[in-house]
Amino acid sequence: MSVTVARTGGISLIVMAIAAAFSYGYIHGSVVVNGDAAATFARLQSSPSLFRAEILGWIVIIACDVVAAWALYQVLRPVHPGLSLLGAWLRLAYTAVLGVAVSSLIVVSLLTGGSAPELSGFTKGQLQGEVMLALQGFEAVWSAGLILFGGHLLVVGLLAVRAENIPKPLSVLLLLAGFGYMALHLCSLLVPEYTGFIQMVKWIFILPMTAGELGLGIWLLFRIPAPRVHTAAAS
Repeated sequence: MSVTVARTGGISLIVMAIAAAFSYGYIHGSVVVNGDAAATFARLQSSPSLFRAEILGWIVIIACDVVAAWALYQVLRPVHPGLSLLGAWLRLAYTAVLGVAVSSLIVVSLLTGGSAPELSGFTKGQLQGEVMLALQGFEAVWSAGLILFGGHLLVVGLLAVRAENIPKPLSVLLLLAGFGYMALHLCSLLVPEYTGFIQMVKWIFILPMTAGELGLGIWLLFRIPAPRVHTAAAS
């Protein structure tokens, strides 16, 4: 494994985690009031620069996802070339879906700007409704993309199991995270009315979903030796 490639992948995953905590955990959570279009619209109008910073954070995440897909493919290719390529493509497919989702946030930024002449024909109530619809569209499209992301983590977890020097607890975390992402967001897509069950699935898998990829990033950053492959798994 190239040390530079591994560390590049590790840095990308860690930067991505920080950007996600900033964009979604801090900004998105502070400006979006679920079920209250008027309050959400007012917060967005009062903090346009903050919301644009969220969009910038998502762009950073998309760029880091592309780098991470490349780096993980390079690092895990000696374990199994076909599986590592599949994992890379799954992550790139997820990144493309995320890009589509983020475009809805750009629409929200335009709608809450307030000074665009083309918006003068909308009533305030109509603008508020359009904003909430765009925000819900972002959540729904991103959620669908996270099913692909879960598939990516499952593949990475399988490769980590086959590599001798990747810690087995980390491999288990990645497998659980992949399964958790897929289960949670498939439920959100197919049975959104079962909110209690969806919340239960989220709490069951929240630890591996949070720690799995972050742990992988830390391992890539500090673990220099190349992954050794189990002889039986190298075919």
